[in-house]
Amino acid sequence: MSKRSPELVDDSVVECCSPLASEVLTEKEAHDVARIFAALGDPVRLRLLSMIASSDEACSCNLEAPLGKSQPTVSHHTRILAEAGLIVGEKRGRWTWWRTVPDRLEMAARLLRP
Repeated sequence: MSKRSPELVDDSVVECCSPLASEVLTEKEAHDVARIFAALGDPVRLRLLSMIASSDEACSCNLEAPLGKSQPTVSHHTRILAEAGLIVGEKRGRWTWWRTVPDRLEMAARLLRP
């Protein structure tokens, strides 16, 4: 079983910015934080994230029908969520099983707190 866990968002950069209003972000910090919120800025990805978060893990095979989207579309959206560090996938045979990254979700919420 191979695990996919792209770390394109630097945790150390994001942790410095909590909460968002406490200080001005550097250009790199703003870029990294924007990647997370860009991933959350699509209704399909929000539904997909909520479907994965509502269970311990979710198989890609079970995400197509509820979303009414094709397998390539689901793959596209899960890739964007994974690149933002919000979900991680584990390949099992033909399918990928997805889990949320609770620390990353908490960090995103923490950024918005006053």
